[in-house]
Amino acid sequence: MRAMPALPQLQWRLGRAIGQISRRWRSRLDGRMAGFGLTEARWLPLLHLARWGDGLSQKEAAASLGVQGATLVRTLDWLERQDLVERRPDPHDRRAKTVHLTPRARALHREIEGESAAVRADILDGISEAELLTCLAVLDRIASRLGAPPAPGPAQEEARRGHRAA
Repeated sequence: MRAMPALPQLQWRLGRAIGQISRRWRSRLDGRMAGFGLTEARWLPLLHLARWGDGLSQKEAAASLGVQGATLVRTLDWLERQDLVERRPDPHDRRAKTVHLTPRARALHREIEGESAAVRADILDGISEAELLTCLAVLDRIASRLGAPPAPGPAQEEARRGHRAA
């Protein structure tokens, strides 16, 4: 590869690193979740619903997961057949459905959370809280320039719950 000036070289390396880290992290998680018979397309919505709370509309769930509605519908169909979610009519919109975890999914969620926490702990071992906060601040700035919301945290969760209750 030809020599690039320092800043463009760093920018290129960062973009490449983000892509590689994302793929490898996802692969590590998928390997751990395979024992539950779940792929990322299936365990991620379960985690998402458990973390953000039952009762999201299918449209809200698809948007917050960053997938097309039709893609999520196929996943929800599979999860429903496995008795992991149920869809109910939205009390505020007769055309829409809300998604809810079943008791079976809640038990599975605890196991999935444990596995994902173990993967995170392994990957991030030795990285300080200050380093993580700096990294998140930079990634949030990058995400905002791409039109993506910042990584969810306690403040975003509280705002979402307050908005939902209004």
